[in-house]
Amino acid sequence: MKKLTISADKCLLGLFLLISSIFTGIGQAFGDDPKTLEIGSAAPDFNLKGIDDKMYSLKSFADANVLAIIFTCNHCPTAQAYEDRIKQLVTDYKSKGVAIVAVSPNDPESVRLDELGYSDMGDTFEEMKIRAKDKAYNFPYLYDGENEKMSMAYGPVATPHVFIFDKNRKLQYTGRIDDSEKPGTPKVHDTRNAIEALLAGKPVPVAKTKTFGCSIKWADKRDYAKKAYVDWAKEEVLLEMIDEKGLKELIKNDSDKWRLINVWATWCGPCVTEFPEFVDMNRMYRNREFEFISISADKPDKKDKALAFLKKSQASGKNYLFNSEDKYALIEAVDKNWQGALPYTLLVGPGGKIVYSKQGTINPLEMKRTIVEQLGRYY
Repeated sequence: MKKLTISADKCLLGLFLLISSIFTGIGQAFGDDPKTLEIGSAAPDFNLKGIDDKMYSLKSFADANVLAIIFTCNHCPTAQAYEDRIKQLVTDYKSKGVAIVAVSPNDPESVRLDELGYSDMGDTFEEMKIRAKDKAYNFPYLYDGENEKMSMAYGPVATPHVFIFDKNRKLQYTGRIDDSEKPGTPKVHDTRNAIEALLAGKPVPVAKTKTFGCSIKWADKRDYAKKAYVDWAKEEVLLEMIDEKGLKELIKNDSDKWRLINVWATWCGPCVTEFPEFVDMNRMYRNREFEFISISADKPDKKDKALAFLKKSQASGKNYLFNSEDKYALIEAVDKNWQGALPYTLLVGPGGKIVYSKQGTINPLEMKRTIVEQLGRYY
């Protein structure tokens, strides 16, 4: 009878474990974030391509006494706020046997356009190369956005998130770089303190901290990103008439927003071709002190045609049609320095200062970079 009781207990335990594993699997299927690596754990190996097109694994850093792996990305404002500090860590500790490597864990297709409001680019591998060149990264920058296998094994919760391993590649610290996002204001330098302790052969004073930043854009967030396009397609698109006085008021810009103004026409091939870029920029930056304004140079009696194009383009920003056929009046009202060719684009700051003007098609990356440099890359 005793044996039967024990057997029943074991059955109950087995049933409990089975149910637990089922619910765990369901949770993972519905997008639960992976568990963060525990202190003392061995570093999971990886095989990732860097922005130099070389492959990297743990063996690539075998000579280092300390290995710091920092999960970060291009677009996150917090990540951008820490770029120079990461570079400084490399400068300060490279000669002391410390290897620092950055990894982007984000699936680029899971990043919504309106999550790029503090950046000029997303998190694709090619964009990683551009950002690294722009900022003169002095550390390897690896791409894990294809399958996120390494990132799943380490379990970062935000960008940036630091994992520091000792000579035996046991995790000794995980968490933030320091205690303040704003450059020049930190008081507690957790990552630096951990590195110093390991180099001195001492225990890390604080082995684990919370980390503030953007959430990891795991691949299971793709549907969330796709839904944004469905929602944007439902937004109302309007086209209003505007006169010379109204145009001058737009350029005067008494608002507190930066105004990106594009003058275009339905009969202008380059205008039509580049217009989707402006729609994307509107979606990227409109939640900040920014607005996109389009001005159609079509004839007033072509309003229906211009509106049809704007609706097809899902241009839900502010759209105007000049109410006169006098194109020279349009030119003078918008910018006296404009020679008259379409398209014409301006970025006007609060108070009417024109910081960018371009006759002809824009370079989208250059345009976005100009915008974000004015708005700021971090909080």
